[in-house]
Amino acid sequence: MDEIAILLQGRNAEANRHRAWRVEAGRDLFGKWMVRVSFGRIGCRGRTFAREFASEDEARAYVRDGLRRRKGAIRRCGVEYRVVDASPAALTLLAKVRLSKVRLSNGSKPSEAPEPRLET
Repeated sequence: MDEIAILLQGRNAEANRHRAWRVEAGRDLFGKWMVRVSFGRIGCRGRTFAREFASEDEARAYVRDGLRRRKGAIRRCGVEYRVVDASPAALTLLAKVRLSKVRLSNGSKPSEAPEPRLET
């Protein structure tokens, strides 16, 4: 399986909320599945943490749960997350959660969106 990589951004200018959430999942050198999540305010340092899983299914379930939580963020914190960039391996997860894709006003492609400065 290819590495899963997803970048979501949530922006609400009226409420001064500009959030980013990035998840990357794949095998490490020892064959364990690692999921690394980075999140925070766009343009700020943010936070990063990693979790280890025994199988691909467990890692995918963890990523899917995180995506579902981001989908419900509009109720919790008033910002709607949209997909800015995703790897081909992540498309099946995104289809199950049904997050909307970002529409950039400057006409650039989603992968050309400004990158948040998140700690790696």
